[in-house]
Amino acid sequence: MGGVRVLLIEDDHTIAEPLVEGLGHFGLTVQHVSTGAEGLRGPYGDVVLLDLGLPDIDGIDVCRGIRGVSEVPIIILSARGEEADRVLGLELGADDYLAKPFSMRELVARVRAVTRRSQRVSGGGEFVTSDAYPTYAAQPVVPANVYPSTPDPVYSQAVPPSQPPAATGPLVVDRRTRQVWVGEEPVVLTPKEFDLLALLTEDPGAVYSRQQILDRVWDPHYQGPTKTLDVHVATLRRKLGNPAWIQTLRGVGFRLAVQTQPQAPDPAPTPAYDWTAAR
Repeated sequence: MGGVRVLLIEDDHTIAEPLVEGLGHFGLTVQHVSTGAEGLRGPYGDVVLLDLGLPDIDGIDVCRGIRGVSEVPIIILSARGEEADRVLGLELGADDYLAKPFSMRELVARVRAVTRRSQRVSGGGEFVTSDAYPTYAAQPVVPANVYPSTPDPVYSQAVPPSQPPAATGPLVVDRRTRQVWVGEEPVVLTPKEFDLLALLTEDPGAVYSRQQILDRVWDPHYQGPTKTLDVHVATLRRKLGNPAWIQTLRGVGFRLAVQTQPQAPDPAPTPAYDWTAAR
């Protein structure tokens, strides 16, 4: 855990101070801010611990704002234990949710899990650090219940290129660039949505159990609400535009019911010149 940088967004100093001290004992470097506006400015470090009950901006809006510009792992820490709040936070891109009160050991375990997952990049084997992402400039935040139908530019995700690689197909999932197309139309997904779709496309038609998906896309030790999987599946179906592409097998799991466009193979290496034969 050495070297992990934490941004703690928590307005209650009676909670924040023990957290800063306790996480420091485990070797984490903690930057503490007490408002949503300060949290949105960043830098986000390697993981964000986010309270929902902030004095200036609702934590759900902060979660959405951070996720719009960065894939840094977000763990929500909140006294709001209702399932609707948990699911909404996870749907907006949070990676985990801890209801207060919680133990320091459990929090450290969750931080360890999400930072480990954030270092996995499908197919490339490279590590991505939060320094690769821009920090958020302070901007007015629209309240959660009055978002316009068109996403605010501050929160917009990067739009994939307008054309899929090589030949087109009904569904193209490019693991190298983490981009998705339906036909020739790009589809913007959250990191979790992409990871879920990428898993299902590993073996189209094969059934993945709920536990397999949670283990692979979330974490083998994930203890959050399992309903988040249903939320992500529902969102994927809506974004892909064809609900029948992801089928539910009641009591078993999910499978992909569309053949994805295969990736173009890497060009064959040029054979080495045989100097002995040339003599």
